[in-house]
Amino acid sequence: MRENTKWIMLVTALAFVGLMVFEWGMDITGRSTGFAGELGRVNGSPVGYDAYMATYRLLYDQAQTSQTEPITTEQNAQLEEMAWNQLVTQILIQQELARRGIEVTDDEIRQAAFVSPPPEFMSNELFQTDGRFDLTKYQQYLSSRSFDQELLLQLEAYYRDVIPRSKLLRQVTQGVYVSDAELWERWRDTNERVSVRYVAFPPDRLVPDSTVSLTEGEIEAYYDTHREDFATPATATVKIAAVTRGASAADTASARARALEIRQEILGGADFGEVARRESADSASAAAGGDLGTVRRGQMLLGLDEAVFNTPIGRLSEPALSTLGFHIVRVNRRTGDEATARHILIRIETGEETELAELTLADSLDVLTRRNTLDEAAAALSLPVRTIDITRDFPFAAGVGRVGEGAVWAFEDAIPGDISPVFETALAYYALELVSVEPAGYLPLTEAEPTIRAVLMSQKKLDRLAQMAATVVDQTRQGKSLEQAAQEAGLSVQTAGPFARGDFVPDLGRLNAAIGAAFGLDVNQISSPVRTEANVVVLQVVAKTPADSAAWETQKESQRGQLMALARDQRLDEWVAALRESARIVDRREEVLRPDTTSLPLQQGPQ
Repeated sequence: MRENTKWIMLVTALAFVGLMVFEWGMDITGRSTGFAGELGRVNGSPVGYDAYMATYRLLYDQAQTSQTEPITTEQNAQLEEMAWNQLVTQILIQQELARRGIEVTDDEIRQAAFVSPPPEFMSNELFQTDGRFDLTKYQQYLSSRSFDQELLLQLEAYYRDVIPRSKLLRQVTQGVYVSDAELWERWRDTNERVSVRYVAFPPDRLVPDSTVSLTEGEIEAYYDTHREDFATPATATVKIAAVTRGASAADTASARARALEIRQEILGGADFGEVARRESADSASAAAGGDLGTVRRGQMLLGLDEAVFNTPIGRLSEPALSTLGFHIVRVNRRTGDEATARHILIRIETGEETELAELTLADSLDVLTRRNTLDEAAAALSLPVRTIDITRDFPFAAGVGRVGEGAVWAFEDAIPGDISPVFETALAYYALELVSVEPAGYLPLTEAEPTIRAVLMSQKKLDRLAQMAATVVDQTRQGKSLEQAAQEAGLSVQTAGPFARGDFVPDLGRLNAAIGAAFGLDVNQISSPVRTEANVVVLQVVAKTPADSAAWETQKESQRGQLMALARDQRLDEWVAALRESARIVDRREEVLRPDTTSLPLQQGPQ
């Protein structure tokens, strides 16, 4: 066990430092780390530069680990904001712990350490039996002479941090409880089923547009009453020039050449499965030797699908190009539109030379726009310029993706004629020139009128359909069958079900009045006319299958646990939001951290 002690110490120390820095904004001594100035204050407590940067670096590393492409400038800005919010929240929690006098005793630490190990310990194979955590092994290790005293200090620090926060969590979420009635209602809504017969009254067929008239007064009245429905966001008109990122023709040729080499290796006698495990970029199938299982025609990527259904059985395909890269395919069996096959995926990677060329071009754009218009700079680099409209909520540009940073610049920092720095997304580097900004407002009546006409037309059609449906219902109450009444109206009876409350049902919809009526009727009972957003229906319940109360009792406590966990999370989020709302938060990041954008490189990240 001593051989693993250093590893365990490292994991625990990292976890503890992560908690202190990432969650509380402290160094390992518990003190705020130093900086000549402050980034801000939370109810008088300083937010230090070092604590902020440590939190930011952890978030940055986590984000970079989770993706293959570099962190974009927009992602970087989001990570900076997340780091600030993490620090503010955790300082507020630390203050709340002090205010409530929540502490931890030595006995609580000893008991927790003995029966509730940190997650890192539970996943360590040293304390596992048959792949599962073995508490006995862990407790034996704690009691052994080989237990490192430095690790003991780290564990103590860990529990002194975790236990008070657990106590606070219990206090904040005290009283959260999900009753049996709520549990049963949720179970019933998911498991109760109903089957219906129904008559649908389609508006387009039964009420032609030509038979519905609208007056200007009706249109104006609707516009005045529903003015907020026609609110328009602030819109920035910008010119955009972009340097597209991605693989070049040379990169594509290199990937195809590699695919051909691998194909030749297999033709030379190498085992397909072994090569797939070694080379394939499709990790899911690679682990199974490239096995795709049974696939159907038309359900795979174009290119791969063609190779699977055109390559002779048992033969090795030529490299087949899809949006993911080049595929080498071997078909084992094929019957009609089904096949079992293996493949090896060789991705088209952006080469270093391509990336350097893209960066060089983006840097040139950044330099040229400092002394030229965007049109002039783009022309010198043979880049197209186009004019687009963006809003804060929808800052997208075709071929570039989400231009969130550009939107912030356009709406907050720029005036017409200004040219932005070069920003980046996963798809491109881009620069903007602000043409104009239109403030938020409302669509004029002339532009809103087509929408209003469509709404009012639909409402009037539904009014007429409700009258037709009422006639059908009256006839059934006078003794006619639903089929007879529907036939006289030129309609037919259809069936649906069994379905649950949350299911979507054609003609009836989902979670609306028609579904509610179906579950509210007795068997064989016929409803009154029911309006949905799309049509009017008359329902008759054919059968009902009640939710299984015995099955509910069996799983009730598990269900309660899940719902209570969600309720506690919601309570905690609301509590933290209230803390932040009532706190005195001073944010000086803009003042302290504002970079000199004339000398920064395109890519920002932890230094």
